[in-house]
Amino acid sequence: MTAIDGHGSAVRVEACGKTFTDGTRALLPATLDIARGETLVLLGPSGCGKTTMLRIIAGLEQPDAGGRVLFDGADMTRVPIEQRNVGMVFQSYALFPNMSVADNIGYGLKIRGVGKAERAARIAELVALTNIGGLENRRIEQLSGGQRQRVALARAVAIRPGILLLDEPLTALDAALRDRLRGELNRLLRSLGITAIYVTHDQAEAMELGDRIVVMRHGAIAQIGTPREIYFAPQSRFVAEFVGAANIIEGAVDNGLLQLPGGSVAVAASGMRAAAVAMIRPETIRIVDPAQAALTGIVDSVAFVGDRQRIVVRGAADKPLAIDAPNTIEVKCGERVGLSIAADAVRLLPDDAAIPHSNGQ
Repeated sequence: MTAIDGHGSAVRVEACGKTFTDGTRALLPATLDIARGETLVLLGPSGCGKTTMLRIIAGLEQPDAGGRVLFDGADMTRVPIEQRNVGMVFQSYALFPNMSVADNIGYGLKIRGVGKAERAARIAELVALTNIGGLENRRIEQLSGGQRQRVALARAVAIRPGILLLDEPLTALDAALRDRLRGELNRLLRSLGITAIYVTHDQAEAMELGDRIVVMRHGAIAQIGTPREIYFAPQSRFVAEFVGAANIIEGAVDNGLLQLPGGSVAVAASGMRAAAVAMIRPETIRIVDPAQAALTGIVDSVAFVGDRQRIVVRGAADKPLAIDAPNTIEVKCGERVGLSIAADAVRLLPDDAAIPHSNGQ
């Protein structure tokens, strides 16, 4: 993929909340800084406020009193969307059915008064960048879902916006196509060097596309971090369970050991803490000789899934533990096994009763 000149705007969302006229609070006041050229993903379940945040950045919604949106330090809060130099890609793509692919891509350039020769050059550049060569003269109804998605992306970036906003653009596609286009979209965003803000409820999309991820819940920011930070160091039970598979177990920490029904496991903590809640990712647990293990349990089920096997072990913790093990080991239901878990793989979680924070840098 040929890269074009990188550009983008730094974004600051400052104390932005949103309360609708019926009293519904869609977004609690939140502060968020997005670096120039960064891909930031807003991740969370339906109704968590992520699309509202995106619409406020776009200028499609106004924040509550006191909220501000700044692009490169300039206050854009009251500036209409058509003057914000943003590109948008929606789930529905919103393409013009009466126009060809080339005319769709060049539409924004045409209404901005870009000359015909320059417009044609920009369209050709984006056709190559999005791998839709040969489709320039087709009508939208003649395209597949994946092709329409590429046209929508090309149209959004044709105007060379400072910020690209994407609202679940892959949701309407089937799973196999979505996985393939996710990788293509990632390469496209890196090639553009553009500031991108991407809304999704799909954690795989968030992990692959985001330089940072903002996990949202109940209209508030639950956690901000890199994909690795969100996955390995969740700050709440909600984040741990929402992002990836997780074993959430309870026990008591005594002198650096988490005491469990099947034994104990070392943790990176000391002292005593009653009713501790811990997260352990399935791939961090190893099956070992029970005679040499501090934690043991009984194999409850084994599911072969090709590149690995999912083994469920009961009796080791207060609930069955899911383990992603190599497909080369053999265990049988009813067999006692030992479990080896590194101390840094056990993440002690705070009480989720605490109100999630709404600010982040």
